[in-house]
Amino acid sequence: MSTSPSDVTRLLRLWSEGDADALNRLVPLMYTELSRLARQRLRHEPSNCALDTTGLVHDAYMKLIDVRHAQFRDRGHFLAMASRVMRRVLVDQARARRAAKRGGAVEAVELDESLWVSEARAEALDALDQALARLEVLDPRQGQIVEQRYFGGLSLEETAEATSVSLATVKRELRFAHAWLAAQLGALPDVNGNGT
Repeated sequence: MSTSPSDVTRLLRLWSEGDADALNRLVPLMYTELSRLARQRLRHEPSNCALDTTGLVHDAYMKLIDVRHAQFRDRGHFLAMASRVMRRVLVDQARARRAAKRGGAVEAVELDESLWVSEARAEALDALDQALARLEVLDPRQGQIVEQRYFGGLSLEETAEATSVSLATVKRELRFAHAWLAAQLGALPDVNGNGT
């Protein structure tokens, strides 16, 4: 079955209008792109991450089912939302790992050095998520651009198209957002373990 942009846009419109089954028809059409997003997200996760590409797409789908009254303009806007949902899934998983380490797990296990790196990465991911949430409040457009470019895996041109701004604006907003995030996250622990 050939997927045209108009098919995707029509299904997005139907879903926005409350047709829950439209999402069930949309996801198979978008599965390749959703998998690409999931791979992009998982590339930066620790090796002991419990999710694989299929699992992350599935968990994101389960959360997207609960989205009510979202107004999607097009495929890019939908992918931005899916990327944000995937980020939430991974942040929630990292928080659960940290909670388990602090006694949430029933069975006590001895920690080895590989888990220390994962803990640092989980803390860094949590700090980054909190900083991005603050950025989205301060400047929603910058937050959206960062989300789509770095977490959604969109190119600069795709980010410009998805956010309906010029390429120059995307580049400028990314420079400002990068500087702001660097100032916010400057005290993060080194997640690579190399002391820098």
